[in-house]
Amino acid sequence: MNCKSQQQRAIKAFEDFLSTPLETLLQRHLNTQTSAALSLFHDVAANVPAYKAFLAEREINPATIQTLEEFQKLPAIAKQNYILRYPLADLCRDGQLQGCDMIAASSGSSGKPTFWPRFFTDELQIATRFEQIFHDSFHADTRRTLAVICFTLGTWVGGIFTANCCRYLASKGYPITVITPGNNKEEILRVVEELGSARQSLQRGEPPQSAASFEQVVLLGYPPFLKDVIDTGIARGVEWQQYQIKLVMAGEVFSEEWRSLVAQRVGSQNPYSDFASLYGTADAGVLGNETPLSICIRRFLAEKPDVARALFGESRLPTLVQYDPCSRFFEVQDGKLLFSGDNGIPLVRYDILDTGGIISYDAMLQFLAEWGFNPLENLRFDTQHSPRGIHQLPFVYVFGRSNFTVSYFGANIYPENVTVGLEQPVIQEWVTGKFVLQVKEDADKNRFLSVVVELAPEVEGSEALKQAIASSILSQLLRLNSEFANYVPPEYQIPEVALAPMGDSEYFPIGVKHRYTRK
Repeated sequence: MNCKSQQQRAIKAFEDFLSTPLETLLQRHLNTQTSAALSLFHDVAANVPAYKAFLAEREINPATIQTLEEFQKLPAIAKQNYILRYPLADLCRDGQLQGCDMIAASSGSSGKPTFWPRFFTDELQIATRFEQIFHDSFHADTRRTLAVICFTLGTWVGGIFTANCCRYLASKGYPITVITPGNNKEEILRVVEELGSARQSLQRGEPPQSAASFEQVVLLGYPPFLKDVIDTGIARGVEWQQYQIKLVMAGEVFSEEWRSLVAQRVGSQNPYSDFASLYGTADAGVLGNETPLSICIRRFLAEKPDVARALFGESRLPTLVQYDPCSRFFEVQDGKLLFSGDNGIPLVRYDILDTGGIISYDAMLQFLAEWGFNPLENLRFDTQHSPRGIHQLPFVYVFGRSNFTVSYFGANIYPENVTVGLEQPVIQEWVTGKFVLQVKEDADKNRFLSVVVELAPEVEGSEALKQAIASSILSQLLRLNSEFANYVPPEYQIPEVALAPMGDSEYFPIGVKHRYTRK
């Protein structure tokens, strides 16, 4: 790709992004007559050397793939059989890495880090997911907004990608200002207190800076880290409620008890529109995002485990987001999610190793109606006006990677089950929310369920605390996990809880992406 065509590609994409209303972008899937995924396939098969070779090795002629049904019979690609098998440049269009202007690295949570090149135009299509959140949930088109990037900065995808997308919204006319303290907790707190509210400056007897006249502050980061920032601020006397805090999160499934707890601590009155979780990945940016509608539905399901099990087929509550099939086309194969989407490395039927499923907009509302729940009416009642964010986009639900479970007496134990036990009243005051779940053996080779729990700052461990936490975890396992309740003998059900101080080097090292299970 020559410099001129690269320049023209960038200019056209940016002009389209700036001039196209959000509503128009989110309605494309209703009007398209051809499958975006099928068009992507033919483009990639013609222009990406690695995918050409992948198809040739399997004796697949791209010209024979003309319908969506034929497309869905194509072999899936994954890191092992595709990304790691070909040179990085061959995974890009025309075999040219210089067609990209940025490279990110995956976190390495599943092994060796992988490199993911991208171009400016790839970020623009992801910026629409952020626009959906900032416009529909946060009303940032009419409110002066400080966006505080709390994701790790560096080669990892989260921080820089997120900062860029937020800046593109400012270019589109949103009154958004971005600051990037990264995962530096002290700097985040300083930024919020110094810039977050003009009223704060006046209370300190300082002249308010014009730049400090923000009407809301958005913290963007990983859920447990944002909670740590909030809790540390409370301990230092930070009055979060004066900043009109909103949260954008990614990277982990969290419970609705967690959302309610954090909402209470920041003074949020509306968890539907003050929070949004992203289904994101280094492989392809943001695949989907929470909306007020999806959050309303998920909170209903959290109160009705039987309804959730009927919908999802599992006792645990997954992340539930909406997605744009023109940007990221999802399929389900053997319980795993596949998606197709354009990137610096275009991906066709890519297996990200996440388990989950997809539900159309109409099927979701019909299912809920059968259980006597209308989320659209519920949203209007709670917001007292017709809310933004009602788009007829399909839903994708994500349990995460199946290898993050532990197997105990044949029952799959999920970190999400334990999380709810730590978020119960009183218990939540003692712990940070982090833990390590393992199945261990004693000297006689009898298995037992081990949970190492990280204590909150200035909390001393005791036998009474251990017993209370173990009891809370057990009650939630029995409530939420029917396999556990039925497979595990009663005498083996109570978990053995160990308490570790915050930042414990063995279990909770600072600055390292936390893993909630160990094999």
